[in-house]
Amino acid sequence: MKTPPDRSSVPTEGVHPCSVGLDALPTAELLALMSEEDERAARAVRAETERIAALVEDVVPRFRAGGRLIYVGAGTSGRLGVLDASECPPTFLVDPSRVVGIIAGGDAALRRSSESLEDDPRGAGAELDRLGVGRLDTVIGLTAGGTTPYPLGAIEIAHSRDALTALVTCGGQPERLAADHVISLDTGPELLAGSTRLKAGTATKLVLNMISTALMVRMGKVHDGLMVDVSATNDKLRDRAARIVAHLVGGSREEAFALLDEAGGRVKTAVVMRSLLISRSEAESLLEASDGSLRDALERSESC
Repeated sequence: MKTPPDRSSVPTEGVHPCSVGLDALPTAELLALMSEEDERAARAVRAETERIAALVEDVVPRFRAGGRLIYVGAGTSGRLGVLDASECPPTFLVDPSRVVGIIAGGDAALRRSSESLEDDPRGAGAELDRLGVGRLDTVIGLTAGGTTPYPLGAIEIAHSRDALTALVTCGGQPERLAADHVISLDTGPELLAGSTRLKAGTATKLVLNMISTALMVRMGKVHDGLMVDVSATNDKLRDRAARIVAHLVGGSREEAFALLDEAGGRVKTAVVMRSLLISRSEAESLLEASDGSLRDALERSESC
């Protein structure tokens, strides 16, 4: 077989100085050490906040114009991208086609490892073709070590199609990369050398939380700290939707459920209806004119 590239210089492949005797530590000490490393992951993310913000600000106008947010990765990174994408529809009532996770090996790789597929730099090409990736889209490659051909190749393909591109990595910036944004997280070596499902994975998840949540905040899907576009599709979410309505407009739990039913299950519509004493259709029209922002809809009504 062909000798693979030497990755000994990749930070996430290094041997952690505190890992000597790791297997001999009492369990409590082992877990305390892991917790300390997780704190380093959070610090690494905090250090990149400005770059993450710059990325989000670039994504917003494209997403508002109908573009998509697309994560591409393999292994743990790919699974994290699919996870973040799959949680956006119920949390923010965004169409599943708008935030997409692509993983090497497809959905089967979510449960069964298919790392051998990550070595193909053109591996995501067919899926990017199927999606018709173009200038309004954002493609974010996820690779803990910064060397995985699958997401790096996806960035190159997306760049050639004028999409906005970004890389999230814990391994430093690769040379000659066509990414418009690079989020480089200095998490250092793992306690279990090379096991990037640990703090590199934790840091990556934190960044994805930031990207998708900040994007949806900018898209008017959050009011104060409330998910006012929650998709009330089960008992837990219906209960949450009712509590949000009651919090914003007052009244009893029963009144909140009745108002939600009248509003077609939409929190923002219910709040505008009760706050302005208008019909469902009038509330929907006002929200549409306000690009879906509850705050703007309420302020717009005050200025009329």
